[in-house]
Amino acid sequence: MSAVLLQVGQCGNQLGLEWWRLLTETPAQGRELDRYPFSARDGKLGAVFIDSEPKVLRGARQLVRNKRLRESSIVAGQGGRGSNWAYGYHGRQGEGDCGLLQRAMEALRMEAERRDCYCGTILLHSLSGGTGSGLGARLCEEIREEFPAGHILSVSVAPYQSGESPLQHYNTLLSLASLHRSADGLLLFRNDQALGPAEPLQGATGGLSNPSCPGGSFSAMNKHIASCLAGLLLPVHSLTNASGLSLGMEPWELVRSVCPLPAAKLLHTTQACSRDRMHWDSLATSSLQGLPHLSPEGKHHSSRALLAVARGVQVDSFVTSTALQRLIRGHHCVPWNPFPVDHWTDPRDELGCSHSSRRLTVCSNHSSASDLLSRVVRRAGEMIQARAYLHWYQRHGVETQHFQEALDTLNAIIKEYDTQGD
Repeated sequence: MSAVLLQVGQCGNQLGLEWWRLLTETPAQGRELDRYPFSARDGKLGAVFIDSEPKVLRGARQLVRNKRLRESSIVAGQGGRGSNWAYGYHGRQGEGDCGLLQRAMEALRMEAERRDCYCGTILLHSLSGGTGSGLGARLCEEIREEFPAGHILSVSVAPYQSGESPLQHYNTLLSLASLHRSADGLLLFRNDQALGPAEPLQGATGGLSNPSCPGGSFSAMNKHIASCLAGLLLPVHSLTNASGLSLGMEPWELVRSVCPLPAAKLLHTTQACSRDRMHWDSLATSSLQGLPHLSPEGKHHSSRALLAVARGVQVDSFVTSTALQRLIRGHHCVPWNPFPVDHWTDPRDELGCSHSSRRLTVCSNHSSASDLLSRVVRRAGEMIQARAYLHWYQRHGVETQHFQEALDTLNAIIKEYDTQGD
């Protein structure tokens, strides 16, 4: 076991529960999925559930009653954070050593000490809520300081373009700026991208649906994200040692593969799966359907690096097929990276519903991230200029200059992605 999963805020906890449900309840072709390397030696899940309101953690307490989670791994506050990044980041005044941040870090330390070799933290959270964005960003900074040699992979859920909260653009701005300074990689999932069924018979599931659409729901979103995470992070045969033992290095090898330079580390994920022996070439083509190819200004997007994870029967044929070449062309990989593609394979699709199922999960350092950043910068900048809601942040220690620093950080990332193909 090398990682600790940290679920923060309502979104992070709901997503975390779906992830653990996938690992503990999904029948993997007639058997239960092996939870290693995501559990400790005693079988308890390697996770910490954190929220500022206790009601969000009811699902985690059910895991305690089922003897799958330690009571010490649940950290609850007694009041929300008002969808305010500043309130989530700085917390309540006078909390001291008993505050939510301090208790969360202590729970993380306890879990890290139980690892055979602690290598890092996977953080699940949203970018728009007060607890998920504010406390999530603060925890990321504290973990970086406390465990400087450990990796941090953030799984960040971006809000809808409009309609969730009047403060969502501020929260997303401040959260992304902080995370980019502290995390090694950010797996971005966006609520307003189209999502088909969570487990299609075949085809791409590269985006997320609007809950107002028929068949779409927050539950379907969480299932989709958990499926993508499983495609990327479950043990693969390619990374096992000579004795066939998984060392749980998939999250950190993912970062190494797709984040060649620290100035740009926002990651896009697509997935295509089939219940039958659909050809790998066809799955690669299907995975490209969930990938943005053009910016709103009509500029072609490109990828600095990408990782393709193929799971299923006859996986050796994936390497000999044209799937990798299709992915290189479809992602418009930058010319300056001589080795833009990495691939992992495993002969089993652990989440498949048949012995002949196949699953292709693709993670790329894709310049379409600049579209999201540009929108956040524009809308947050307009609100700052109008001085809308700034007093809500000032009362918790975030002044106008902090917003400007965050704008500068995101503008620098946008520039980095816009020039990556040069």
